[in-house]
Amino acid sequence: MKLGGNEYTFREAAGAFGDLGTLVPFVVGYITINRLDAQSVLLGFGLVGVVSGFYFRTPMPVQPMKGIATTAITHPGTVTPGMLWASALTTGVFWLVMGITGAVSWLAALTARPVVRGIVLGLGLSFILEGVSVRLLALDHGLVNLAAAALGGVPMCRGAGGMAGHVRFGARTGGALVILGTLLLIAAFFLADSIGTLLRLFPMPVLGVILFFGGLELASSVASDGFSPAERTVLVVTAGLALWNMGAAYLAGLAVHHAWKRRLIKL
Repeated sequence: MKLGGNEYTFREAAGAFGDLGTLVPFVVGYITINRLDAQSVLLGFGLVGVVSGFYFRTPMPVQPMKGIATTAITHPGTVTPGMLWASALTTGVFWLVMGITGAVSWLAALTARPVVRGIVLGLGLSFILEGVSVRLLALDHGLVNLAAAALGGVPMCRGAGGMAGHVRFGARTGGALVILGTLLLIAAFFLADSIGTLLRLFPMPVLGVILFFGGLELASSVASDGFSPAERTVLVVTAGLALWNMGAAYLAGLAVHHAWKRRLIKL
């Protein structure tokens, strides 16, 4: 069946589950380790998934913002639910301002590919999209995270790797996201208490295995094909620092990359 530019077929239904390798580990961690309300988390992802499918009409992924999620799950004694709500609000306002002013285009031009890949690799070890303009993506991130904050959910993002997962499983239109979002909304409205209870009964060793494979999935999405030896060095430096601090890794990666480009250092 085709409706509003989206297809609703068995292939799209299969594609809906192509990004669960990233979604499930972080959602499980949020609910079990950080003790977030299961209904709020599921409601946020479900609503954003449905809206994304209808608006973009492509398999645009909806994922937890991995830097924040990794920090929250690995430091549950420090990161509180209130801090996660504030991070969603702050992230939403930041990206909305970046998109409205156009500053995100300057930031995208400044940021080198090895730095981006290094951040992603670091996230995976510790635990922009085709056809969409950088400015539109920034506005989208801002609105999505403001909506997440209003719903009491968690910070969210998009991901080219997530889109590849949906497509690899068969998705070709936004129907996959509508299907996945609808299932999450059903779970939020009718099964949230049961899911929350079930996940909190997870033995920690089992949860550790889930998070391990989530990190492995994220890290394995990084490819350095086409990078020079110097660019690979930038990637490794960024990834190593990302295990400690994402912000410091980003700044250090940029500094090393641009110093190398200007021949201030030799790599």
